[in-house]
Amino acid sequence: MKRWICFCLCLALLWVCMSSVAAEPIRWVDFAVPYESLKYAMDQDIATFDDEKHISWIEILAVAGCRTGGKCGLTSVKKAAKDLKGERSVEELLGDLYKFYDYYHQAYTAVLGGLLGSFAIEKDGQWTATYGLKAFSPIAAGYGYSHCDDFGNSRSFGFKRKHLGNDLMGGLGTPIVAVEGGVVEVMGWNRYGGWRIGIRSFDSKRYYYYAHLQKDNPFAKDLSEGDIVDAGDLIGFMGRTGYSDKENVNNIETVHLHFGIQLIFDESQKECLSEIWINAYPIVRLLSSHRASLRHTEDGWQRVYPFRDLDEPIFTERQ
Repeated sequence: MKRWICFCLCLALLWVCMSSVAAEPIRWVDFAVPYESLKYAMDQDIATFDDEKHISWIEILAVAGCRTGGKCGLTSVKKAAKDLKGERSVEELLGDLYKFYDYYHQAYTAVLGGLLGSFAIEKDGQWTATYGLKAFSPIAAGYGYSHCDDFGNSRSFGFKRKHLGNDLMGGLGTPIVAVEGGVVEVMGWNRYGGWRIGIRSFDSKRYYYYAHLQKDNPFAKDLSEGDIVDAGDLIGFMGRTGYSDKENVNNIETVHLHFGIQLIFDESQKECLSEIWINAYPIVRLLSSHRASLRHTEDGWQRVYPFRDLDEPIFTERQ
């Protein structure tokens, strides 16, 4: 009897240990999915949305990630999409590699979870609902910009460090919009980023960082910390502020937006030495096809086409 009780206690202890390990949040994501793979996976997701078997782009990329160690080249993504359209389960498709599937699915959900979905746009008084890319480029429609894959490049102001974002070069005062809906978590001055805004996605997994905003007029009118913004809403204007302990100083040589994406699986990861910043360059490329149209009127800046996120309860309640 004592032996049986001891055995049960050991099993219970093992279960607790396994549960605590399983509950351990992801500590690192090396997002190396190229634009071409993102675009193909997204197109497959959209194309199968009304089919009996809807193939999620996150599922496609997670299968490809397991097979390639996260590289997700276009060939591997095409094969993953084709395989998922068949009758075999993900576990059957991956075999021994299935043990990595949960990690990649969680990681890619954190990166891409708010970019694709159902939304509606109002044109000529009519609301039209659709499924597709519902996140927006950070640069408003009609404004030119250029960028390159500069993630990880060296920076020296303050201390030697890596560049943890994507720099989009453009004109002074270019309107900057929220890529995704969320809550304004931080806004104000930072010695590195100048005038900057940090917006947390509604699911709390993504923190979008917009830095070096315009001197004297950095932010959208009446925007404050704690406000809820919708995808495509005006949040500020491009500038070159920063690299100074003194507020409102232009110490950056080139006008540009520093755009960063931080992943947060646990609140302890928010401000620490092991923050998870991912390469936003392929995502910015993907979003370039969906840009918010704004107009400047006597009453200030307005959206040309009102927007509703049909997946977001917070948005629905506010309406």
